[in-house]
Amino acid sequence: MANRVPSRLFSLPPRFLCPSVSPMQMRHIMTIQPRQKTNHSRWNTGAGLPVLGSSKAAAFARKEPMLPLRTGALAIKKGMTAIYDPATAKRTACTVLQLDRCQVTGHKRKEVNGYWAVQVGSGTKEARNVTRAERGNYAAQGVPIKRHLAEFRVKDAEGLPELGSVITADLFKEGQFVDTRAVTRGMGFTGGMKRWGWSGQPASHGNSLAHRVMGSSGGGQGSGSRVHPGKHMAGRMGGENHTVQNLKIMKVDVENGIVVVHGAVPGPKKCIVRIQDAIKKPWPEVEVGLGISTMGSTADKLETVPA
Repeated sequence: MANRVPSRLFSLPPRFLCPSVSPMQMRHIMTIQPRQKTNHSRWNTGAGLPVLGSSKAAAFARKEPMLPLRTGALAIKKGMTAIYDPATAKRTACTVLQLDRCQVTGHKRKEVNGYWAVQVGSGTKEARNVTRAERGNYAAQGVPIKRHLAEFRVKDAEGLPELGSVITADLFKEGQFVDTRAVTRGMGFTGGMKRWGWSGQPASHGNSLAHRVMGSSGGGQGSGSRVHPGKHMAGRMGGENHTVQNLKIMKVDVENGIVVVHGAVPGPKKCIVRIQDAIKKPWPEVEVGLGISTMGSTADKLETVPA
């Protein structure tokens, strides 16, 4: 039998030397005790620490290599045509886009807005059809009133042209690739076969007046007795932002402001199309200021004019 280790006689102080303290008294003692100041940060951010992967700075760093080096342009979709190449005997379908008084109307800076972007305006609009706040904004920037506005993200401050600069068609050169963005044609309320490309139900063998209907919208108890989000059904079709990438520039007419791209572009005729360098192709080897005629803003000139 193993020897039993005797317990220490005075391992704990006597009971009478440890007066009991109620929880209320303990809470009061903790409140009056001065707190120790530490350099610990709640969000683990500070000097010498790595940037958190879920922060805005980390997201901007991940997206920075994919941002274009220069701005884009706003154009009007004029329609489609074809270019015939007699050497190869091929007919290439193309879309004609025209720039209409495209001009730089504003900047977005990283230290103020959190990102780099160029605000571009196109067309014109009468002053009586514009609110007073908008007129004041255009007057502060020193640019004329525009009908359409859009932002184009750029990589850094080198891609910000001067305010009031006019963007011409030679911003793009033949052979380069661009991305086009526009709002698709609105189809209205359509059925599932047109909206999602269903093949339809069987045309015979007991099918009665249900050839184009949806059918089941979900399972029973196994799937929760509900309709899952994202279920393909009938509804409004079109009228959404859509991007077509990697379209090749076929022709550029600087005098008329026309850019001809290969293939189809989203949106109906006379819609506004945003054109910018393709992010999935090598950047074109051109100068950043090519196709941008620096005219400058008139805001500084207005300030120097005596009253």
